Amino acid sequence: MLEAPPHLPAPTRRGDSRVAAWVLAPLIAGQQFYRLGRWKDGRFQYPRPTTPLPITRTPPARPAAVMLHDVDGSVRTLCLDLDTSKARKSVVDDDARRLGGILRTAGLAYVEDESPSGGRHLYVPLQEPITAAEARQLVEALGHRAASLDPSPHQNIVHGCIRVPGSAHKTGGHQRLVTSVTDAYGILTRRNPVSAVEALRRALAPELYRIEQQRRAQERATAATAAVRAIAKGSGAPSVGSERPLRSVARTGIYDTSRYASHSEARMAVLNHFASCHWTLDQVRAGMTNQFAGLAALYGSKTDRLLPFEWAKAQAFTAATAPAKDPSQRAGKKTAHKYDTSRTYLTGGSPEPFTELSQHSIHQLVNDLENVLYATLDYRLMERGREGIHLRFLIRAVLAYMRTMETNILDVGCRTFALALGKSHATIARLLPILERVSAGILTRIDRARGRNADTYAVQLPEHFQQLARELTWRKGKIHAIRPVFRVLGDVSALAYEAIERDHHSPSTADLTRTTGISRRALIDHLAGMEALQMIRRHHGRWELVATTNLAQLADRLGATEDREAQLTRYRKERAAWHAWLDRHLIPQLNEHELHDAEVDDHWLPPLENEDEYQRSLWNASRQAA
Repeated sequence: MLEAPPHLPAPTRRGDSRVAAWVLAPLIAGQQFYRLGRWKDGRFQYPRPTTPLPITRTPPARPAAVMLHDVDGSVRTLCLDLDTSKARKSVVDDDARRLGGILRTAGLAYVEDESPSGGRHLYVPLQEPITAAEARQLVEALGHRAASLDPSPHQNIVHGCIRVPGSAHKTGGHQRLVTSVTDAYGILTRRNPVSAVEALRRALAPELYRIEQQRRAQERATAATAAVRAIAKGSGAPSVGSERPLRSVARTGIYDTSRYASHSEARMAVLNHFASCHWTLDQVRAGMTNQFAGLAALYGSKTDRLLPFEWAKAQAFTAATAPAKDPSQRAGKKTAHKYDTSRTYLTGGSPEPFTELSQHSIHQLVNDLENVLYATLDYRLMERGREGIHLRFLIRAVLAYMRTMETNILDVGCRTFALALGKSHATIARLLPILERVSAGILTRIDRARGRNADTYAVQLPEHFQQLARELTWRKGKIHAIRPVFRVLGDVSALAYEAIERDHHSPSTADLTRTTGISRRALIDHLAGMEALQMIRRHHGRWELVATTNLAQLADRLGATEDREAQLTRYRKERAAWHAWLDRHLIPQLNEHELHDAEVDDHWLPPLENEDEYQRSLWNASRQAA
């Protein structure tokens, strides 16, 4: 049982004295010992001493850190370390405010201190200890909400430690309390109840789900054979949870000085990339107030003056250099038809001519096909088991593409639909011919792939479906392929969510089983997962959507957005390599950056509130990569 210190000096100012602050060390520590810091191998470390050093009332003269874990590995205080080595001070300050808001909303009281270097620590004391694994998950989940949070103290049970208020700093000075010493003592002695910790878990449900999925992926990779691991290691693909350098610059403001000589060069690298991804200035400003706070930190107080000027430079630079990425468009070289972006002109091979329809006719055609899909075709595809689920979403992707791009001619590659569905392009290549056979004349291939051109398909309403389409009333609402959030949650969750969304009345679990064709057991698991993420809720035995949950934001928190952008970047790189192979007689030798330049080819989708614009942006990005 921790005892109160015999004397608490009354604070005379917000930054309490070092001795008074050090009194809190026993209340934070997992064990009543500390370690002294020293420089070792060019790094400042806290090695394990030969003889344990007990915490006393007098703070050590040298930097000292207390242990976070008890001897049994349990944790009684969550310690959030916001470090200026991971992000700029303004980002650290923003993260401290954001995390403080999350903790207060969950009903958790915390103590805050600040280091001389600008870093911050948030201490969250718990009435009931939790395991090291639970503490690590919570801290890593909070790390997805704060770029400057260093989770490493909670990732090492043996050596995990942290400097506490009153501890000396390696650069001079000491950890200064932001919370008053009297309030801090009260918080650390009363501590937070279990109910508040559960509320925090509910608030971090998407991030915890993401971490669990990453853990399972790592376990599968560990269980793989040595040969597969060696191939994966040599592929150069980013590991689970890794972040590309330019995105890190935009999020944290920290950059490689060997690549960018100044803040200005780092800012321009990010702005050039935004310009190449067709962002607008307003979208850049919106991003700087949210996930790209590091870019704002690089501007400091000069944002209003410099951003418009540098954005104009970025747009001019991108416009001048973009054409040079295509080897066939270089000065002095012969040009070739750009099959990936130009309109496809059909050359025959179809039993009957197909013509592109007007905008109004396209929307009417999609309405009729949706009626046919939900009335008959869906039920036919249900009989094909797992393959049928993939086909159901592929036909939805086709209809969504038609409505968004206002065409009934599909002249895009398999990678376009692979990106829309979150699947492999090889899977789409296998499914498209099957869908042509089972669609009863809806989808017809009218031209074969050659060169840079993909197979071309035409979509029509067959005569034997026309009477059915006229008899049914089209139901208002959008048809989707796989919304990004379901790249993580899976096809079964997507089908269940769509069924709830489209139902006139809130359906029961039995209703969903009949509508989706999915077994009750599988549905219950997926419904429970979506309920935990506050996407749906059960009311009087029936399911309904939670209208306040933003699926795009949820996709960001689950990591689905990063996964989609990584797939898009990979496809753009593969596309460049394929086109270079086709053009090898024009360009005998290509430099590596001509095949893939991370500052241009890593595509980031802009923040768009309008769903129609967002879907169009997705399809256009997919077309360019396919």
